[in-house]
Amino acid sequence: MTISIEKKVWTDEEFMALSKDGHRYELVNGELVNMGNSGMEHGGIGSFLGGLLAIYVRQHKLGTVCDSSTAFTLKNGNKRSPDVSFVSKERLKGLKRPPRGFFPGSPDLAVEILSPSNTVEEIHEKIVEYFDNDTRLVWVIHPDEKYVLVYHSPEPDHFLRPQDTLEGEAIIPGFSMSVAELFEEWDF
Repeated sequence: MTISIEKKVWTDEEFMALSKDGHRYELVNGELVNMGNSGMEHGGIGSFLGGLLAIYVRQHKLGTVCDSSTAFTLKNGNKRSPDVSFVSKERLKGLKRPPRGFFPGSPDLAVEILSPSNTVEEIHEKIVEYFDNDTRLVWVIHPDEKYVLVYHSPEPDHFLRPQDTLEGEAIIPGFSMSVAELFEEWDF
């Protein structure tokens, strides 16, 4: 849902202060876009995948994994917040700690988990923007249909079903998991 406001150039401080109202936003072409709150399924998939990636990435000293509260400042000034993201150690050279503000650039891996409110056009626009800003891999997870689309460019390269394996490829070498794990029913 787009909030109707006058287009303007937002400072990092102004944009960061918006989170105090309890909403999540992205900044797209000078306009605030309210990302809304996700449901438990969406949040659970993001937390599960983000947790697996974070442990693997830290153990192998590959970079850092971030959640949906992390905004990336893209070359065009837009601020995007993938549901899960990975930034390689190469892009973090010279840093000893994560920046307090927004990361200047895009993640190496961006993960978008579809919500019922997402449109095909909106997701495609994000994917194009990620690749225009040097993202190398995008995973789009569709919880309702239980599949993952893998992108190396703005067009999907792979359609993964629950019986397939999701891999980090050259971006997160050695990482792999069953797609089915993303959609498993609880067993407790």
